[in-house]
Formats: sequence, structure tokens, C-alpha cells
Amino acid sequence: MKKFVFNFLALVFTISSAFAESGHSTEEFNPTETAMHHVKDSHQFEVWGHDLTIYLPVILWTDNGLVLFSSEEFHGDDNGEVVVEKNGMRFTKFHEKIYYANTRKNADGDYITESSKVIHLDEEHHPINKTPWDFSITKNVFSLWLSLLILLVVFIASGNFYKSKKYTGVPKGIASVVEPLVVFVRDEIAIPNIGEKRYKKYMPYLLTVFFFIWLNNVIGLIPFFPFGTNLTGNIAVTFTLAILTFIITTFSGNKGYWKHIFWAPGVPVPMKIFLAPIEVIGMFTKPFSLMVRLFANITAGHIIIISLVSLIFIFKSYFVAPASIIAVVFISVIEILVTALQAYIFTTLSALYFGMATEEHHEEH
Repeated sequence: MKKFVFNFLALVFTISSAFAESGHSTEEFNPTETAMHHVKDSHQFEVWGHDLTIYLPVILWTDNGLVLFSSEEFHGDDNGEVVVEKNGMRFTKFHEKIYYANTRKNADGDYITESSKVIHLDEEHHPINKTPWDFSITKNVFSLWLSLLILLVVFIASGNFYKSKKYTGVPKGIASVVEPLVVFVRDEIAIPNIGEKRYKKYMPYLLTVFFFIWLNNVIGLIPFFPFGTNLTGNIAVTFTLAILTFIITTFSGNKGYWKHIFWAPGVPVPMKIFLAPIEVIGMFTKPFSLMVRLFANITAGHIIIISLVSLIFIFKSYFVAPASIIAVVFISVIEILVTALQAYIFTTLSALYFGMATEEHHEEH
């Protein structure tokens, strides 16, 4: 009962906070803009619309050195209309990216100053202003540090319990939650896919990926500060995770693995030549599929929930609300399952690739 009440209140909070701005605006409601606003990264936490906003620090490495200021100085603008002047330079924010104001790229590819416009767009409406090196603490960066802190606290506490005199062979407290999950990753993912002889050296990475993805998926579903971010729905994050799996797989490959890629045994020579480029392409499509699968599933879940709630504002009728909320509750329950499922799939496929790279090939002559 307590869990139901908590989930219901969280859902109400999500709906009200996601659309708090619509009540203060006379503009026509745009569901696409609203959905994209809630899945992309930003330089501030909108705790309750514009009424309560927590602004994060902007950290830039520019032509004149390091520049620090609060994102509050942009006054919530994201359309390149507000200019912030620091260290003799002018900056503006457009679609949550920071640019040098009044600069543009000319036909020769050089950046020039042109004061007629703050933001210059190309024919496809993409900014062509010069950009500084941006090391700002955004929502996703904050969520990354938060998840790191939570994982450190959980696993250090679990490790200390096992080293203490309180451990008598039966886990207690936080260790009783962590141990079954660690055993699950070991017995159901690592050993079946890698092998009992070789799985141990891959366990640290597999455990890290599993808990990191699962925790951040859950953080993305909690609708109130300091949660509600979309870290695992960021293509840069999923790309980094996929690249790590690719690097480990590549460096783990044994002689048999590389032979099956470049010169497949047991097939005619013309077929070997035909299969080699396909196998090489497959080396890169595997991490690409890891990246896109996690990114697309997590992002799609957030967009579907926002879109279902948007139906109330599109039809401008309270009669649509019950059906919309029921659908949101149903999708939210599915999303809870998806948080663990996507962590399991990413970890399992990574273990499978490691197992394929280290498998001992016994050829018959």
C-alpha cells in the first residue's frame, strides 16, 4: 500500500511539474517541444517549472582561458537571445549548448565576428557559431556523480560488512541486497557466456556496467530533484559504454578469434575472401547495436510517457485525463521492468562478446 501511494504521488508530481509552465503561458501547447525538453540535457534543474529552478555552474575553456559563472545568468533563455559577457567575451545558449555570440563560420571555414546576429544558423537551421570547450556541470553530469556516490556508498558498506566480525556466512543489511545481484551476474551472465575458467577477470567490468545502467535507469524514472535525469538516454553515455565493451573485446581476442574474422577456417578460399569484410563490419556493428539499443529504449520510454500526458493538453478536455493517466501508469510499470531488463541485456551481450573473443577453437583436420 505504501509503495502504491508513493508511486501515485510520484506520478502526480511528474505530470504537474512537467506541465507547470503551460499554466503560466498563453502560447499554444507544443507536445514535441515539451517531450524533447524533458529528455535532453540542460544547465538547470526545473524543480517546479520556472517557479523553482536550481541553476548549475557553467565551466568554459575559452580563447582567454577559464571562465566560470552560473547558468542563472542566461535567465532561462535557450534561444540565443540572452548574451553573457565574461573576460571580454560574449556567450549565448542555444538548445542547451553554449556558443560565442556574434560569431560565424565563413566560406573559408574561419570564424569571424558579425554583430548583426547573436546566433547564426545554416540552411538546415544548425548553429554555425564558434563554441568554447564546455566542461559545465549539467543535469547528466550531476546524475553521473550522484550515481557514482551511491554505488561507492553501497559497495563500500557491503565490503566492510564482509570484512567485519559481524559476518557469519549470512549477509545482512545492504549486503543482503547486493549479494544476490552479484551472484546473479556471475552465475547467469558471466559464467554461461564467458566460461568458468575465464570469467573472473571480466567480473569487475560486468558488475560495474550492470549496476551503473540499472541505477541510472531508475534515477531517470524518479520525477523529483535530484533525480529525473536521462543519463542512459544520452547517446554520448551509451557510446562510451559501447566503446569500452569494444576495446575489451578487441584486446581479449585470441588467435582463433582473429582467424575466424580474417580467414574463416573450414570454408573455400573464395568464401573466406567474401566473409572477411562482413566479419570486420560485424566487429563494429556489435558495439553500435549496444549503443543504439540502450539509448533508444530509455529515451523512447520517457517520450511515450510525456506524449500520453500531452493528450490532455492537446484535446483540452478533462474527459481525456482518466484514459491518459491509466495509460501512463501502465507504461510506467513497464518502464520499471525495462530499467533492469536493459541493464541485463547490455551486460549479457558484453559478456557474450568477451566469450566469443576468448573461446578456444578446436579445429578438426
